[in-house]
Amino acid sequence: MGLSKQYLRYLPFSQFGVVASQRCNVLFLSMRNSSTRYVAAGSCEHVNIWDVKTNRKVMVLKGEKYSVTCLAKSPSGHHLAVGYSDGSLRIFSLMTSEVIVTYSGHSSSVSCVAYDSNGMRLASGSNDSEIIVWDLVNECGLYKLNGHKEQITACCFVSKRNMLITSSKDTFIKWWDLDTQHCFKTMVGHRAEVWDFVLSPDNEFLITGSSDSSLRVWKVQYNNENDNFEPVEKRQKTDSDSEDEHETTSQRYGVVCTKFGSFLREETDRVVSLCLSPDGKLIVCHGNNKTIELFKVRSEDEIKTHMKKKIKKLKKKDSDNKDEETAIPNIEASDKFVHIGKFRVPGKMKSVDVTKIDGGDGYQIVTLLHNNQLIIQEATAKLRLPELTPIGKLFSSGHRSACRSATFSSDGLAVLTASTNSVKMWNRVSQQCIQTSETDHATVCKFVPGDKQFLVGTMNGKLEIHDVPSGRCVEKITAHPNVINDVALFADKRGFATCSKDQSVKFWDFDLILDEDFSSSTKRLTATHSRTLQLDEEVNVVEFSQNRKLIACALLNCSVKVFYVDSLKFFLSLYGHSLPVTCMSITSDSSLIATGSSDKNIKFWGLDFGDCHKSIFAHDDNITSMEFVPDTHLLFTAGKDGSIKQWDGDKFIHIQTLQGHHGPVWCITSDPQGDYIASCGADVSLRLWTRSSEIVIPDEEHEREREEEDEKRLVKNLSVTGRTEEGIDEATRASKPTIRTIQGAEQIMEAIELHREEKEKGSQIAPDTTSTAQIHPTLLAYGNISSERYVLQILKKIKSADLEESLLVLPFSYVPDFLKLLNEFVSNGWEVELSCRCLLYLLKVHQGVISSSDVLVPVLEHLQENTESGVKKLQDTIGFNRAALNHLKRQIEAKNEVLFFDDATEKFSQKTKKKKKKLNHAIITI
Repeated sequence: MGLSKQYLRYLPFSQFGVVASQRCNVLFLSMRNSSTRYVAAGSCEHVNIWDVKTNRKVMVLKGEKYSVTCLAKSPSGHHLAVGYSDGSLRIFSLMTSEVIVTYSGHSSSVSCVAYDSNGMRLASGSNDSEIIVWDLVNECGLYKLNGHKEQITACCFVSKRNMLITSSKDTFIKWWDLDTQHCFKTMVGHRAEVWDFVLSPDNEFLITGSSDSSLRVWKVQYNNENDNFEPVEKRQKTDSDSEDEHETTSQRYGVVCTKFGSFLREETDRVVSLCLSPDGKLIVCHGNNKTIELFKVRSEDEIKTHMKKKIKKLKKKDSDNKDEETAIPNIEASDKFVHIGKFRVPGKMKSVDVTKIDGGDGYQIVTLLHNNQLIIQEATAKLRLPELTPIGKLFSSGHRSACRSATFSSDGLAVLTASTNSVKMWNRVSQQCIQTSETDHATVCKFVPGDKQFLVGTMNGKLEIHDVPSGRCVEKITAHPNVINDVALFADKRGFATCSKDQSVKFWDFDLILDEDFSSSTKRLTATHSRTLQLDEEVNVVEFSQNRKLIACALLNCSVKVFYVDSLKFFLSLYGHSLPVTCMSITSDSSLIATGSSDKNIKFWGLDFGDCHKSIFAHDDNITSMEFVPDTHLLFTAGKDGSIKQWDGDKFIHIQTLQGHHGPVWCITSDPQGDYIASCGADVSLRLWTRSSEIVIPDEEHEREREEEDEKRLVKNLSVTGRTEEGIDEATRASKPTIRTIQGAEQIMEAIELHREEKEKGSQIAPDTTSTAQIHPTLLAYGNISSERYVLQILKKIKSADLEESLLVLPFSYVPDFLKLLNEFVSNGWEVELSCRCLLYLLKVHQGVISSSDVLVPVLEHLQENTESGVKKLQDTIGFNRAALNHLKRQIEAKNEVLFFDDATEKFSQKTKKKKKKLNHAIITI
């Protein structure tokens, strides 16, 4: 048996070109003593943090495979919660840019995330219509709330109560009591999808945005158990009010939510997002168009002043009718929320965020546009007649639309990319944009030999020549009447060929001419038309062989015609694809040509006789680009399925797959040395892949891919089985089985089996003998510890977020031994908190079987005694530490005469004052 051929693996090197992804929202971050300078935005699978003053990327929070869908910052500003399209959540530290914890509970992409006021809990909603509440301290999921029927659009914690508010595309807003995990209130006042809502900082007003032009306002009242609760007086219903507008919640939950009214937007499209300033005085709203609308939230004093003016106007109006008395008007939503202006931005908006300027009265607004740019604007302090002043724009770090073409310079240090309206040159090392040139809908770009000029083919058939040192277009040549499909350089680099829909291939020679507009002393480059090859069909791709003999033309009739370069005589016809050929490449030794088509197949042909060596089903969608690595027969192909694959052109085998793009890949190119591969796709991202020293064996690579597919299928089956068993309960468990949880269960099983083996070895040795059993190698590797300690070490290695799901997967045959081990852990004082958590969850899951087992009854009795004593010791330790800290606090306060924890003491004093007032009010009423 021969040895397998070995290849070098290509690894992801960098991802750039994305300012902000459209699927994710943008956020102002409070970092480095500034709340207006830093903005977080999604960038495919990463999160970029931009400095809007310097327009530079200061931090990258790196993800794995899936794109970012939503962001939320913690109240302290030290952490950032990131939701992904696979349903996972990651908490990043903004100090170290590292992942703190990863949660997996949703079965589809996360659509919204919200922190509570203390930053101790996190709520997430997703497209699967489920809400999950996570415990950030214990790093685990608390419960999953089911009730909505469509995608969750927004969620928010109520700071005055242990409650959660959620909205969905099913037109409902639900109130959840988190103590009982029960939905006690469903607001049905909307006739279309509820896209977003905001809750005022004092939790008294709820503003919702739907598919119409009005923003609805709901008044929220809270009561205590000892208060005489009286809901807001209901206003008289109008014709536009529905029957359920003033429906109140059950008073036992202490909340009443009534319709306060609505106020109109000037735009008629649906609400995309609502944003409330941190001080609660400004509401920013936008739809799918280019308009931002601002609303001012009046204070109580401003409302009183406004109502006095309103009553004065009414009295003046009714002065003629002396018999009729002027009715005192009620406060309406339009009196509380005032439209103060609207402003236009250069493109359609996807997300917006607002923050208050540090040490000032103004506001700063960041807007994410659909064309991959961020706009930062400043609103004046006077909100009567506000003005939005643009103070920054992030756009140079990416194209406005997806790139269609890319190429390397001759030294491999620069990358040229072309999109609809611009061509950008990038530094390969730093991934910074060096130069940007405006074009008329570019389709293809190529560097001219010497790298001082480059060619651009456009949609209108013009050929543009751009000068790199001056950064401007020096000439536009009308090359074809229609779109230029491809440009290929001669093998001797003295000219190039272009192809178009006009069924022709035109040959051009480079020439130098004097141009006074360009320079009075030096000549500039131009192109002179020399020959034309007329064909019977539209030409999609053109390619030259490196031996300067052949030119290949891919036609719309699914064939490839090969001609001699010198005489343009027909040489070969390559026919075999069922759909038109979209890309092709010829090896450096001119012996092999590869073609890719819309039929998802690639074919390898010999250029000697035109015979097809091999046809391979390569991608799951159309093949868009391909290129041979220079001086090799290794081929890279890209497709609309978002993958890049490497093939061996001699053995016709698949070597590896490069996954990274979140959409179709339009172009790939290789540098002259073959060390780097550049790719661009529909997700607007540019990616570099570098050749490493790691060896790839195709058989092992294929086996690993099959194992990954089997694991994904297993996890999917387990998650479906779990949902079927749970049924449609309102609250279910939050976690879901993943690869990590299954691996954790397997590690626990292996550790328990090792403990059993060691226990059997110990029982076989007679007590009067001096011989000892051989120590297990695993225990020696852990420092010659006991088998009990080894099980505890394995248990501690499992992440807190995956622990419960791993215990759920654990077979019951291991549970009795595991309970005995937990008893030893607690009795010896080893990780009492972790042991009690495992014990309680196992009792909850296997309650029926454990209670009916006679063997486990004495174990449970010992566990009851040991856990009570162990938990009491922990409580004593914590109480002692708290008392010591309080003693140190009092000593420091006595020395420095400084009160610590001012916020906590102020809140406590305010609560006591409120209680005294309520007590006095109750005595007066009695």
